[in-house]
Amino acid sequence: MRKGILSLTAAAAALALGLTACGGDSGQTTTSTTSESATAAAKAGKIGVILPDSKSSARWETADRKYLEEAFKAAGVEYDIQNAQNDKTAFQTIADQMITNGATVLMIVNLDSGSGKAVIDKAKSQGVAVIDYDRLTLGGGAAYYVSFDNTKVGTLQGEGLSKCLTDKKADKPIVAYLNGSPTDNNATLFKAGYDGVLKPKFDSGDYVKGPEESVPDWDNTKAGTLFEQMLTEQPKIAGVLAANDGLGNAAITILKKNGLNGKVPVTGQDATVQGLQNILAGDQCMTVYKAVKKEADAGAKLAVALAKGEKPTASSSVKDPESGQDVPAELMEPQAIYADNVKDVVADGYVTKEELCTGDFAAKCTEAGIQ
Repeated sequence: MRKGILSLTAAAAALALGLTACGGDSGQTTTSTTSESATAAAKAGKIGVILPDSKSSARWETADRKYLEEAFKAAGVEYDIQNAQNDKTAFQTIADQMITNGATVLMIVNLDSGSGKAVIDKAKSQGVAVIDYDRLTLGGGAAYYVSFDNTKVGTLQGEGLSKCLTDKKADKPIVAYLNGSPTDNNATLFKAGYDGVLKPKFDSGDYVKGPEESVPDWDNTKAGTLFEQMLTEQPKIAGVLAANDGLGNAAITILKKNGLNGKVPVTGQDATVQGLQNILAGDQCMTVYKAVKKEADAGAKLAVALAKGEKPTASSSVKDPESGQDVPAELMEPQAIYADNVKDVVADGYVTKEELCTGDFAAKCTEAGIQ
């Protein structure tokens, strides 16, 4: 979900010409895709989308970009999709370029609420509407928020880990946490969800709370280092609540080094190919599937309406815990995925059988009923 770097000036020029450009700041790569429909520009304003990175999860480039492009093309609007590659300076520069080049709507996945709010404030001052996509910018005041029910995601993870520990007949298992990035409000919501399931078990003594770390920037390499330290500190860890598939795989890699993979249940999220393969192999307990196409379609629908000068309504709202304001929202439902329903993700078209069922996984896919 790199080496050729253009200057920001060149990137802006390429954007103005409607070409695909790669640019960045501080050695980071910025990827953009721009439509070429002159007719659409006459009908509606231009839509700019800023994705956060391509390391925290494969989904941003393999799913969100693809589905958003499809939706914008189907609507016949002009659009520009770029990836900030976890660079806050690049994030703000991209937003400035998009506004300068005629964007009337921005859809952003913030890197943190501070830099996200700066982008929203500047956009609003120039009459540009902003949609928070996937992550809410705390105190940002975006016009709309499109995401999943992220507390429910965490609840499914907590329930999943509990189910897998029960299946293994674990007695007073020590449970470690690998939380998401402390700057991502979604990570806070995920934790609220799984704490709601697991904390009562810690309080009752059924489970033992083990080491806990939040992983900066959802960085999988850092997660591996942190989990190795955890396992050294507490070798009897019996369950790992990992906030997404990347963090889960980092833990699994360390468990493999210690001959513990498959013995210690590990959770995940995003239903990545790697995460699903880990589930089929028996090394990962479960993941949470978020039908990104539904999220992208909902976000695109709002963005297109705003670009056409309309005032769309949202089906619900969420309260910004920092500002106290209610933000109009579209929230999708997540789904827990275990070995016996990995086929649901394939059937939905999120991953293909060809991607998933490679090499040794072909036989496991057959066992799992994947057609």
